[in-house]
Amino acid sequence: PARPEVRSKMAAYEKRRAAAAPVPAGGSGLPEPGRAAPGGGGPAEGSAAEFLLRAGVTAMVREALLKVLEARPAEPVSFLAEYFERLVLAEAAAEPPGPPQRLARALWYVCLAHHSHRTAFDSNAGAAYEVLGCGGRRRAAGVDGRLYSELLRRICQRGAAPAEAAAELLRRVRCRDHEAVPFDVFRYGVLTCCVLLEFAAKADALFAVLGAGDSADSRLCQAVLRALEDALGAGHGPRPARYLEAGSRLGPDRLALAMDQALQERKLGSSMSREEFLRKATALFIAKVKPVE
Repeated sequence: PARPEVRSKMAAYEKRRAAAAPVPAGGSGLPEPGRAAPGGGGPAEGSAAEFLLRAGVTAMVREALLKVLEARPAEPVSFLAEYFERLVLAEAAAEPPGPPQRLARALWYVCLAHHSHRTAFDSNAGAAYEVLGCGGRRRAAGVDGRLYSELLRRICQRGAAPAEAAAELLRRVRCRDHEAVPFDVFRYGVLTCCVLLEFAAKADALFAVLGAGDSADSRLCQAVLRALEDALGAGHGPRPARYLEAGSRLGPDRLALAMDQALQERKLGSSMSREEFLRKATALFIAKVKPVE
């Protein structure tokens, strides 16, 4: 048996809980959740489980969780918030979404997961492909070339890649406006644009090591660019991500040796701007991209 002080504390707790609990409205005729309805048998129509089932909340939440597992986003909570927001907007729309809405939704899909997460990225690319392929008057075997090119342009705008590099990349992977883009071409273009953005970000981080602010010694920059070109030349894989892997093999020891040799030159070194370095570095990447035929 419990000691007197323990029983006293338990009694005080039960008293506070009873006082805080809401008192059922006696004359309202509303049954309490989970209890039998007046004058009948069986659980009340307003029970919690039945309410969630009738409102479709259970299926909606299950579908949202499946989407999280499918997309594997970096920020699951933000993903769920935007998912439900888009769901409400889609239900409120009286007519099928037009190209701007479909482009925005497709862009949201392809940016959910990093391209290194192969399963999630492929799944999201497939969802974006389906979004862009629906709603047209003619059911063509693929996404419209105009929407495909516009999606690639919007992807490139999300990063710090030079405008010249983004424009040249789009020329290599775009399709004609009237063409139906198959999924393998669609995925290749989306993946290549995502890799370009990451390549530009890594080149920018590399420049920050070479100098202070927006300029660095041109001898160091040229030495690093030559080493980067050699590393990219060593990768001959069919995937754009292979060029990132080739660039990652540019280790600190190799960079240090290249920069040391550059500084031993007796020529007076000029400066190179960050924009020029990024433009030259991304040009090395663009030269490796296989054009879409």
